[in-house]
Amino acid sequence: MADKPHMNLVFIGHVDHGKSTSVGRMLADTGNVEQYLIDKYKKMADETGKGSFEFAWVMDSLKEERDRGVTIDVAHKRFNTDKYYFTIIDAPGHRDFVKNMITGTSQADAAVLVVSAVEGPQAQTKEHIFLARTLGVRQLIIGINKMDAVKYEEAQYNKVKEEVSKILKSVGFKVDQIPFIPYSAFVGDNATEPSPNMPWYKGPTMLAALNNLTEPQKLTNLPLRMPIQDVYTITGIGTVPVGRVETGILKPDTKIIFEPSHVVGEVKSIEMHHEQLPQAIPGDNVGFNVRGVGKNDVKRGDVAGPVDNPPSVAKTFTAQIMVLNHPSVITVGYTPVFHIHTAQIACTFLELQKKMDPATGAVKEENPQFLKTGDAAVVKIQPTRPMVIEKAKEFPQLGRFAIRDMGQTVAAGVCLDVEKRVM
Repeated sequence: MADKPHMNLVFIGHVDHGKSTSVGRMLADTGNVEQYLIDKYKKMADETGKGSFEFAWVMDSLKEERDRGVTIDVAHKRFNTDKYYFTIIDAPGHRDFVKNMITGTSQADAAVLVVSAVEGPQAQTKEHIFLARTLGVRQLIIGINKMDAVKYEEAQYNKVKEEVSKILKSVGFKVDQIPFIPYSAFVGDNATEPSPNMPWYKGPTMLAALNNLTEPQKLTNLPLRMPIQDVYTITGIGTVPVGRVETGILKPDTKIIFEPSHVVGEVKSIEMHHEQLPQAIPGDNVGFNVRGVGKNDVKRGDVAGPVDNPPSVAKTFTAQIMVLNHPSVITVGYTPVFHIHTAQIACTFLELQKKMDPATGAVKEENPQFLKTGDAAVVKIQPTRPMVIEKAKEFPQLGRFAIRDMGQTVAAGVCLDVEKRVM
């Protein structure tokens, strides 16, 4: 396991286009889920009249999700290919779960966008593509799923490919570098083996496309930044924060500071998937035991960093945003919720500094009165309570965010500059 490069992979796409089934299929066909489990899930699915859901059930092992037939939380699953050791972040596609998807996507090294060959791209597909782009996912695989439902027709594949390509180009992805794979997660065509049902398709299978991804650059040369996802108290061990190292290296016997909680502790031990690690590097999702910190001293949304280079706590920050979907207009004083790394904090728009051309980045208007859907802009923001954010240039993973209001993602953006809070 440890001798293979590790990658975080997120499956994104519309709610009914087959993401969970795709993930279950990859886990099953690469031998990472025991056949007896799939048989068990199949039996349960048949008994509840949800026959085609057995692979999805591999991911949706929460009872509530099974009952609703919908993926709710971001489930972490792991599997090996001959080249990589993958952690899959199965991101929900439902509207009310987009915020979970954001925290999932900002952790991903690569994304598989699942689009149904039957319906083609939906409004949500565009939102997911744009978010992936804004949140810095550089590698993308497009899976055109449910080819069995369109009788494996090349013409339908080409139609959907063309529609998706248009959206990708509009947000700045280079389409010629992105594989488009016609497959069926349900039947298994082109998942791990080339499909005899699509002799017209000469490209890679889904598995081959995953192996063709390039290993992400590990930002080990930067200072440690580790957003905290959860904090546990484990009897006989103590306080155990859990999170993903974004930059730098987490090592035992080092002093770290959690911001904005502003508490210092000493790292005792680190573990991943119940195995002790000598250190954790970027991309590792780990738990670590910390001395001198109580369970209530640290919380989700805090960021751990070195004592001599603490994470930046913003008094205000300047950001470039893209308004994705706002029912009216954004003006000074607007205070929606910002989702950044693992934090969710209401922030106020202090200044609308300039409106940009989304395609070229040229300034279109200084100090606009308002922003609406489709606008790109540079804005000044003030968090309503202490929050860690970094310049995206310096710490990309801690400089990207999504803005949510009224149950939807209204904008996404990157931090350009931080005015630090004086402690």
